[in-house]
Amino acid sequence: MKEKINQIINRYSADRNRLMDILLDIHEVQGYVDKDDIKLLAETLEISMAEINETVSFYHFFSDKPRAKYNVFLNKGITAQMSGRKAVKEAFENSCGVAFGQVSDDGMFGLNDTSCIGMNDQDPAALINDVVFTNLTAYRVEKLISGLREGKELNQVIYESYGDGHNADPDVQSMVYNHIRKGSILLNNDYQRFEVLQKELKKHSPQDVIQIIEDSNLRGRGGAGFPTGMKWRFGRLVEGEHRVIICNADEGEPGTFKDRVMLTEFPDLVFEGMVIAAYATGADLGLVYLRYEYKYLLKYLNKILAEMREQNLLGKNINGVKEFNFDIRIQLGAGAYVCGEESALIESLEGKRGEPRDKPPFPVEKGYKEYPTIVNNVETLASAVRILKNGAEWYSSFGTKDSTGTKLLSISGDCKFPGIYEVEWGTSITEVLEMCGADEVQAIQVGGPSGMLIGPHDFDNLTSSELMKWHKPSGMMVAEKFFDRKLSYSDLPTGGSMIIFNNERELLRDVVMNFMDFFIEESCGSCSTCRNLPFIMKKKLEKILNGHGVRQDIDDLLSWGKTLKVSRCGLGQTAGNPILTSILNFRHLYEQHVQAMADYDNLFDITKSVEAANKFVGRKTEFHQSN
Repeated sequence: MKEKINQIINRYSADRNRLMDILLDIHEVQGYVDKDDIKLLAETLEISMAEINETVSFYHFFSDKPRAKYNVFLNKGITAQMSGRKAVKEAFENSCGVAFGQVSDDGMFGLNDTSCIGMNDQDPAALINDVVFTNLTAYRVEKLISGLREGKELNQVIYESYGDGHNADPDVQSMVYNHIRKGSILLNNDYQRFEVLQKELKKHSPQDVIQIIEDSNLRGRGGAGFPTGMKWRFGRLVEGEHRVIICNADEGEPGTFKDRVMLTEFPDLVFEGMVIAAYATGADLGLVYLRYEYKYLLKYLNKILAEMREQNLLGKNINGVKEFNFDIRIQLGAGAYVCGEESALIESLEGKRGEPRDKPPFPVEKGYKEYPTIVNNVETLASAVRILKNGAEWYSSFGTKDSTGTKLLSISGDCKFPGIYEVEWGTSITEVLEMCGADEVQAIQVGGPSGMLIGPHDFDNLTSSELMKWHKPSGMMVAEKFFDRKLSYSDLPTGGSMIIFNNERELLRDVVMNFMDFFIEESCGSCSTCRNLPFIMKKKLEKILNGHGVRQDIDDLLSWGKTLKVSRCGLGQTAGNPILTSILNFRHLYEQHVQAMADYDNLFDITKSVEAANKFVGRKTEFHQSN
C-alpha cells in the first residue's frame, strides 16, 4: 500500500494543496486512511500529521478506520423522513444484520446516516459505494441486499431503468431523474453549445462584457444576491500573479437539487459561463467544486471539458484570442455543508478542513492560494451566457426591477409534481403551489433550513375569520388580509429550495427538530456560538414539546437566536432559523405546549426525583407529610 500511496502522491506532484484529491484516491484504493498512511503523507507533503488528521476527521466521506465492502449512506433529511425512510432504514438493518453506524461482522455491509444528498424529489435515497439508489422501499432494499450477497455487482441490482436525459449517458448511467417541470431562459433546448464563445466573445472587450452583466442587474443565485458584474469588476482590478474563477457546485442545502439538474443537462452552459467570466476578469485558473454526492457525474463532466479542450475553448489562446489562456479542473468535496460558504470552499480546495475565513480580505482580493478569486454558483454562470447572447435589456425584461431574470426552484415535499421549476422573479407563492400541485398546505420552507418557514397568511387568501381561527390558540390579533409573498430579493429571497408541508405534518416535532439536528451536525465548530447554541436551542425545544415549557422559554429561544448572528459565517448566523422563523409564523404551536400563564417551570416533582436518585444509589427514603 505504501507504494500505491507514493504513486498517488506523485500523480499530484506532491502538492499539499491537492490533499483532498490524494485522500479521495487513497479511499478509492483501500476505503480509508489509517495512521500509517497519514504519517507517510505528512513526511512526503511536508505538513504535520495534525493538519492531515484535521482534514480526514472533518469530512463525512473520509474514514480513518476500515470500512465495509459495501457502504450505505442513507439520506436522513426531512423529505426522506416524509417519504418512508423509517421502513427503509429498518429493512437495511434487517437485511444486512447490523445497526446503522456499524459494519457487519463479515465486513460486507456498513450502514451510515447522512445529510441530504440532493435527491429530494425522489426520496428515500441512498448512496452505496457512490452509486445513487432512489425511491427506496423496504422491498427494494431486501432485493438489492440479497443480490449483493449472491455476488452481483451494484449495476446488476439497480431496480429502475436509467433516468431521463443525460442520466442515461454511458458515462453516467444513473437511475436519477431530472424532473424538469418548467423551463425558461436556462432550461431551454434552443441553447446552441458554445455559440457565445465561438461567435460572440470576440465582438466584446473584457470591459464590455462586465458592463453588459452589470446592465443586466444579474445577482448571485446562491442566496446572498451580490451583483455579479460588480464582483467581476472588482476581480479584474485586483493585481495578482493569477486570477481564479470558481464554480460553487456544492449545493448542500437540504431541499436543493437544481445544480444537479443543470450539471446533468446543461454542463456545457455552465462551463461556457466560466470561460466568459475568465475572459472578463483576466482569470487563467478555473475550478469547479463539486459536492461528493454528485461524484457519479464526474466522468461525464470531465468528458465535456475534454471536448472543450479539443475545440480550443479551453487551454491556450482560446478560440484564437491571443493570450487568453484558461482551463478548468473539477475538485470533489468530501461531504461538508459549510463548504458551500465561499471561503470555507476555498479552504477545502487547498486541502484543509472547510473552516470559513475571517473577512476582510474577501476572496476577490485574496482567495485560492491568495490569488484574486471570483466565486459564482452554477446558476449565475449559466445566466451570464444567456445575457451575453441576448443582451442586458432582454434579460431585464424578465423578473422585476430589483430582481431581474429567472430563478430555478427545487420543489419537494407534499406536492403532486416535485422537481425543477424555472420561474421569473416576482412569481407569487400561490402561483408556485398551483404549478406543483400542492393542496392543504400548512407551511413551506423557503430557502432550505437556513431560510424561512412561512405559513398560510403568506400565500393563501384566507378570510378574516379563518385567519383568526388559525391564530386562535395564541390569542393573537391578525390583519384582515393575507400577503401573497413573491419571490424576489426585496420580499422573499431564496437560493432555490422549497419544501412543502401539508396539514398532517408535525412542524415542530418533525420538521424543526430535523433541521436543528442538521445544523448541529454540520457546524465546523470554529465559533462557540454555532458550536453550542443550536444544541442548547434544540434541548429547549424538546423541553417545550415534552410539556415542561413556559413562556420564558420562547423568549429565551428568540434571544439566543440573536446571539447566533455574531457567528463567523452564514451557517452559524442562520443555524437558529428553523426555530426563529417557526416562532415568527407559528408561535401558536409553541404556545399550545407551554404551561398556561406560567412564568417558570412548576412541574418539578421532588418525590419522583428522590425515587430516581434512590434507585441509582440503592437506598430507600420515607416521606412524612407535615401539617
